[in-house]
Amino acid sequence: MSSTTTQPGSSVPADDPNRRLSVIDPDDPKLRHVAVVGDTYTILLSGAETAGRYCLIDMSVPFCGGPGPHRHDFEEMFTLLEGEIEFTFRGAKTVVKAGMTVNIPANAPHFFTNPEKSQARMLCMCSPAGQEEFFMAIGSPVESRTSPAPKMSKEDQAEFMKKAEQIAPEYRTELLKP
Repeated sequence: MSSTTTQPGSSVPADDPNRRLSVIDPDDPKLRHVAVVGDTYTILLSGAETAGRYCLIDMSVPFCGGPGPHRHDFEEMFTLLEGEIEFTFRGAKTVVKAGMTVNIPANAPHFFTNPEKSQARMLCMCSPAGQEEFFMAIGSPVESRTSPAPKMSKEDQAEFMKKAEQIAPEYRTELLKP
């Protein structure tokens, strides 16, 4: 395995006193919670708090939950906290269990689903930030990170997909056909 770095060879820049420490409680009622594709996502850190470097999202994924095939031009890393998730990466399936981490390289086609009857929970970090804003643009606000996603009629699902397909390119995302 080769080692690469994105760190410049020059000295470390000066501290930016305008940036501050972030300490996040996932149950903080001030956080944004959104239902997307039957899942509930809580925005723990947005690009606004990280100078656009990354976003961190707490994802609650019910049985059979998860997005359809897609790809985007940013890195996406998942750390599973509870349950199991089946990731499909470039057509190959991998089951990930609590405590494991998965990194999806930029531009690679992928999707995930929860094959278990119990709820799965994971942290998702996207670098650079922006995915959290896509979720807020297409999702439905919910009260908390434990709120179930509202049930959608076939018409609501069709309208959701139409909206997602229309605005996905604005968020550097391409929705793929299953």
